Amino acid sequence: MPIVNRLSDLHAEITEWRRDIHAHPELQYDVQRTAATVADKLKAFGCDEVVTGIGRTGVVGVIRGSRTGGGGRKVIGLRADMDALPIEEQTGVPYRSTVPGKMHACGHDGHTAMLLGAAKYLAETRNFAGTAVVIFQPAEEGGAGGRAMVQDGMMDRFGIEEVYGMHNFPGMPVGQFAIRPGPIMASADSLTIDIEGKGGHAARPHISVDSVLVGAQIINQIQSIVSRNVDPLHAAVVSICMFQAGHTDNVIPQTARLRGTARSLTPEVRDLLEKRLHEVVEGTARLHGATARLEYRRGYPVLENHDGQAAFAASVAGEIVGKDKVNTAMAPVMGAEDFSYMLQARPGAFIFVGNGNTAGLHHPAYDFNDEVIPIGTSYWARLVETAMAG
Repeated sequence: MPIVNRLSDLHAEITEWRRDIHAHPELQYDVQRTAATVADKLKAFGCDEVVTGIGRTGVVGVIRGSRTGGGGRKVIGLRADMDALPIEEQTGVPYRSTVPGKMHACGHDGHTAMLLGAAKYLAETRNFAGTAVVIFQPAEEGGAGGRAMVQDGMMDRFGIEEVYGMHNFPGMPVGQFAIRPGPIMASADSLTIDIEGKGGHAARPHISVDSVLVGAQIINQIQSIVSRNVDPLHAAVVSICMFQAGHTDNVIPQTARLRGTARSLTPEVRDLLEKRLHEVVEGTARLHGATARLEYRRGYPVLENHDGQAAFAASVAGEIVGKDKVNTAMAPVMGAEDFSYMLQARPGAFIFVGNGNTAGLHHPAYDFNDEVIPIGTSYWARLVETAMAG
């Protein structure tokens, strides 16, 4: 692997940064310690500008190349996420979380450390003709920090023309990448279904309207939407993940609540899911003599890679690990990512880097694989140097 030599030399130092961030996880926008650490390091690296408070607690660093380009000076953004998850860590590593109920279970500590490493290298060498903008984003885990940074005017303020993101992928061998043009991650919408029946004594169900039964029927019926309304060649998921009803064993509850998610890879399927969910939820409840109200809240949009930038990202990854180690036609993932908002604002691409045989994302035993660090940092460095070679 042609890893950048300087970044191999920095491997141990970047690992220390990553493990320090891992030990001090912070949630959503409340990433003051992490953001301050990032800003302090960017200033120490000699970045030309370091701006905090973008998208509430995001940090942006600007690094201007020293080479003269013949076709104008391009501006490229590189993004990493900083926030952790509300999970109790079970890794047992020496640098495990020091904060009860919080841990870095998605590898954002690794993403942040790798981009910091690339920033240090780029600020030292400046071997490119243009401007690299390093973006450290809060609140990827459900808080739409990517949207907040875009709405804060980040793209225009720093003149970003293209933007790139990267995420680790457990189960993919270290030293491999995966990407695809077009939709690569799903939209994620949330469902809340409130059911009202008629409460009563458990021994007299015939004069009640059982909200538990109605909820169970709704759960069964909405599965027919994906199997019978969505084109079999298109992807969709509807999952009910929470069912709340009742407080004791001899009372039929008056009300019940279901919560879940709907995922899709195209706007057309997303619209269909919303329409049919309303119809099936309300119709099923009515059939049983109850009422039900669906609150359908649209969340992150589909993450869609731009064709040219996806091909370019794949070529850079191939230079690092070899073309045969880059899957350019990976299957889309039904998870969601708010980097999608940045790709709606500017052309760019999102790539996955192998994390090896580790626990899965959002698992209490997950840990970012530090062997990925020189690969990810080299990818960032070469992407900037190749895109703005002058």
